[in-house]
Amino acid sequence: MSKTTRSIIDMVDSDPTVDNSASFNRLWDLLGRYKQRLAEQFELHEDRSSTGLQPYRGLPESGGAAGFMSHFAGPDIDWLVHSWVGNPKYSFTNMHLTIHLGAQYDIPHLGLAYGTTPDLFFYMDYMPRKDLWLHPEYMDQYYLEANQQFLDLQNDERFTSFISQDVYTRVAQSATSLCVSAPVNEETMAVVEHHSRAMLERWIGWVQSAQPQEPEAWQAQADRDLQIRRTITERDPVNPLAQRLFGEPLAGRLVRSLWGGDRQLPRAHQWREQDPG
Repeated sequence: MSKTTRSIIDMVDSDPTVDNSASFNRLWDLLGRYKQRLAEQFELHEDRSSTGLQPYRGLPESGGAAGFMSHFAGPDIDWLVHSWVGNPKYSFTNMHLTIHLGAQYDIPHLGLAYGTTPDLFFYMDYMPRKDLWLHPEYMDQYYLEANQQFLDLQNDERFTSFISQDVYTRVAQSATSLCVSAPVNEETMAVVEHHSRAMLERWIGWVQSAQPQEPEAWQAQADRDLQIRRTITERDPVNPLAQRLFGEPLAGRLVRSLWGGDRQLPRAHQWREQDPG
């Protein structure tokens, strides 16, 4: 597999007029089916912080940029984001389905992103809840199972390994993170669908067999989860592109919404005691 260290913004700026509407529609539909799969598995309630973001529109000079964002939480899911942003007719789109489990569990979170830059972009990772250096047994439990899938995709010559220029972004990825780009065609789309479906179903299986942590560990876990989620979101190197398309006030709200800064529902580990209805 070849490698690239070009930034997403550079990729978009170098070829900004590709009509990716068909690719966007296919990927967004797939993400919607995954969201429905999760809704069948977990009790989810939409947070009111989604109000006004379904959809939202870009600045007049953005050429029609738009987006959609919804947030969910429940007794097992601390924060779920289902969103897209960009302009399908002008190269760039970015779609997210990120699922952060409640602090009752130490199973890795799940992050999924599809995009067009204008090439096909794919990221998916199990985000660890423990320091893998200090807890190799945790790594063995979850990441050994994912390792072969990582190696299979790395050996697929149709794809290019995407290496972020941003150091923190690389720190935030696990050793089995799938982060690649490829030309948009039927073959590469099918491969991305295969890998994303496999990772999602593996993760659901982990949750189905999960045992809760001791309650004494919940608050520290919740604090760690929120700090990492906020830091990753606020440091995302694509944030300047959102500011360009939507202006500072709305872009700031979008970033804040991604990590749950405006949430109104309780945290997952506090769900029952606060009785959100």
